[in-house]
Amino acid sequence: QLQLVESGGGLVQPGGSLRLSCAASGSASGLSADYYAIGWFRQAPGKEREGVSCISRSGGSTNYADSVKGRFTISRDSAKNTVYLQMNSLKPEDTAVYYCAADFTLSRSATPPLVDRAYDYWGQGIQVTVSS
Repeated sequence: QLQLVESGGGLVQPGGSLRLSCAASGSASGLSADYYAIGWFRQAPGKEREGVSCISRSGGSTNYADSVKGRFTISRDSAKNTVYLQMNSLKPEDTAVYYCAADFTLSRSATPPLVDRAYDYWGQGIQVTVSS
């Protein structure tokens, strides 16, 4: 079983920054976290969960939702089995529970679509609140 644990959330003022981390551990069917592309999703109160960003196994390919382009940056440290989401210029509408998710893929360069059904494993989520 692959486990994903998010950290780094909290309360920040509008215009501020946070860096979320997603640490992967364990394995599924003998395959380590290196075999998974990673995505970040978020769910605000009363809204459906939406895809935010994703990164390929190699870290060389990334994708972002239009709402966060130019403000958020996803990166990956394979040695640490950790994916980061650097969030800058935060807005109140970024307030949500943020989840990381893993998608098994044989391709090192492909990024999965930012839709729930594409991902196999999920973290428990972490709260991000942007408020003055």
